[in-house]
Amino acid sequence: MGTAEHREKAGHGPVTIAIVTVSDTRTPETDENRKYIERRMTELGHVVAAYRLIKDEPDQVAAALNELVTLPDVRLILFNGGTGISPRDTTFDVISRMLEKTLPGFGELFRMLSYQEVGAAAMLSRATAGVYKKTLVFSTPGSPNAVQVALEKLILPEINHLAWEVVRK
Repeated sequence: MGTAEHREKAGHGPVTIAIVTVSDTRTPETDENRKYIERRMTELGHVVAAYRLIKDEPDQVAAALNELVTLPDVRLILFNGGTGISPRDTTFDVISRMLEKTLPGFGELFRMLSYQEVGAAAMLSRATAGVYKKTLVFSTPGSPNAVQVALEKLILPEINHLAWEVVRK
């Protein structure tokens, strides 16, 4: 069965997601990424079931992931922030250890698209994705532009296909 057939079987129904913003400085009121993601998901008929704003601390990243995968119907968790190489950036390290299956193409494509906009600095991004406990996990940089690129160009075009793949037998 080819990609087109898989997309057809996946349908176009709503996908339930959770958002995790990883930041030492943002508040729920100043979290523009959350506002953007919620607006786009709602516009497209998807459901945002949960939101967490956490510090970039390994125990908080792991706890958020472990909690959100237990929520009924959540098929995708979108982390934003903590993917750089500074000492405070630990999100990638935690998530990459926890993923049961990885989607290396997500990070590769994200960095390719980022390169077109920011040049060689794109290599500093450790954007990643994969599956953990039958839930899709995406981790993007925290800049609003990075979130928009990841969502619009990579995640949304395949969201139903991705959500269907992780639960099909």
